[in-house]
Amino acid sequence: MSLEQALFITVEGIEGAGKSSNIAYLQELLEKRGHELLMTREPGGTELGEQLRELLLGHKHDGMSYKTELLMMFAARAEHLHAKILPALAEGKTVICDRFTDATYAYQGGGRLIDIESIRLLESFVQEEVRPDLTLLLDLPVNVGMARANQRSAPDRFEKERHDFFERVRNAYLEIARQHKERVKVIDASKPLEQVQLQLSQVMTDILGAAE
Repeated sequence: MSLEQALFITVEGIEGAGKSSNIAYLQELLEKRGHELLMTREPGGTELGEQLRELLLGHKHDGMSYKTELLMMFAARAEHLHAKILPALAEGKTVICDRFTDATYAYQGGGRLIDIESIRLLESFVQEEVRPDLTLLLDLPVNVGMARANQRSAPDRFEKERHDFFERVRNAYLEIARQHKERVKVIDASKPLEQVQLQLSQVMTDILGAAE
């Protein structure tokens, strides 16, 4: 497949997968090819979304209902699509989003064990036909990811979850990749950064075609 147009690209992965570094690399790669970009994240991306992010990731509401968490995720997403993502795509910009709905299936569906059909209903209601064109899944073993994450700042509300939670999250991500092989490209994020970025470069060459 070879495309050179505005794309909706999402980057997924558990804690410690190196999303920030690799998103910066992806940004540089696409800007060199002439793409005008919108760089954004979930939950967040808008003023309202960032306020919801603070509630979702902070510790003020550690006992939050899983259903409340799920609905807040989709509330932030609805605003994000309306205010940022869809307008950017309509303007011909390529959107790179740090996490999107696959994260909801992985964290709330896999991690929290929320019924997948409930997530599907909200996905259809909020997004209608909108889905990413490409998802880059930065995959690595949970123990490796958590060891990396523990070297960073204090853990947020999700990062404080137990090992088995993140095993379910990772397995849910890999199942999504198995079900959507055309859209989801799995990157071995356990490798050194240079090797991870080489994988990313190869995927983008396959998607966009060789640079002129």
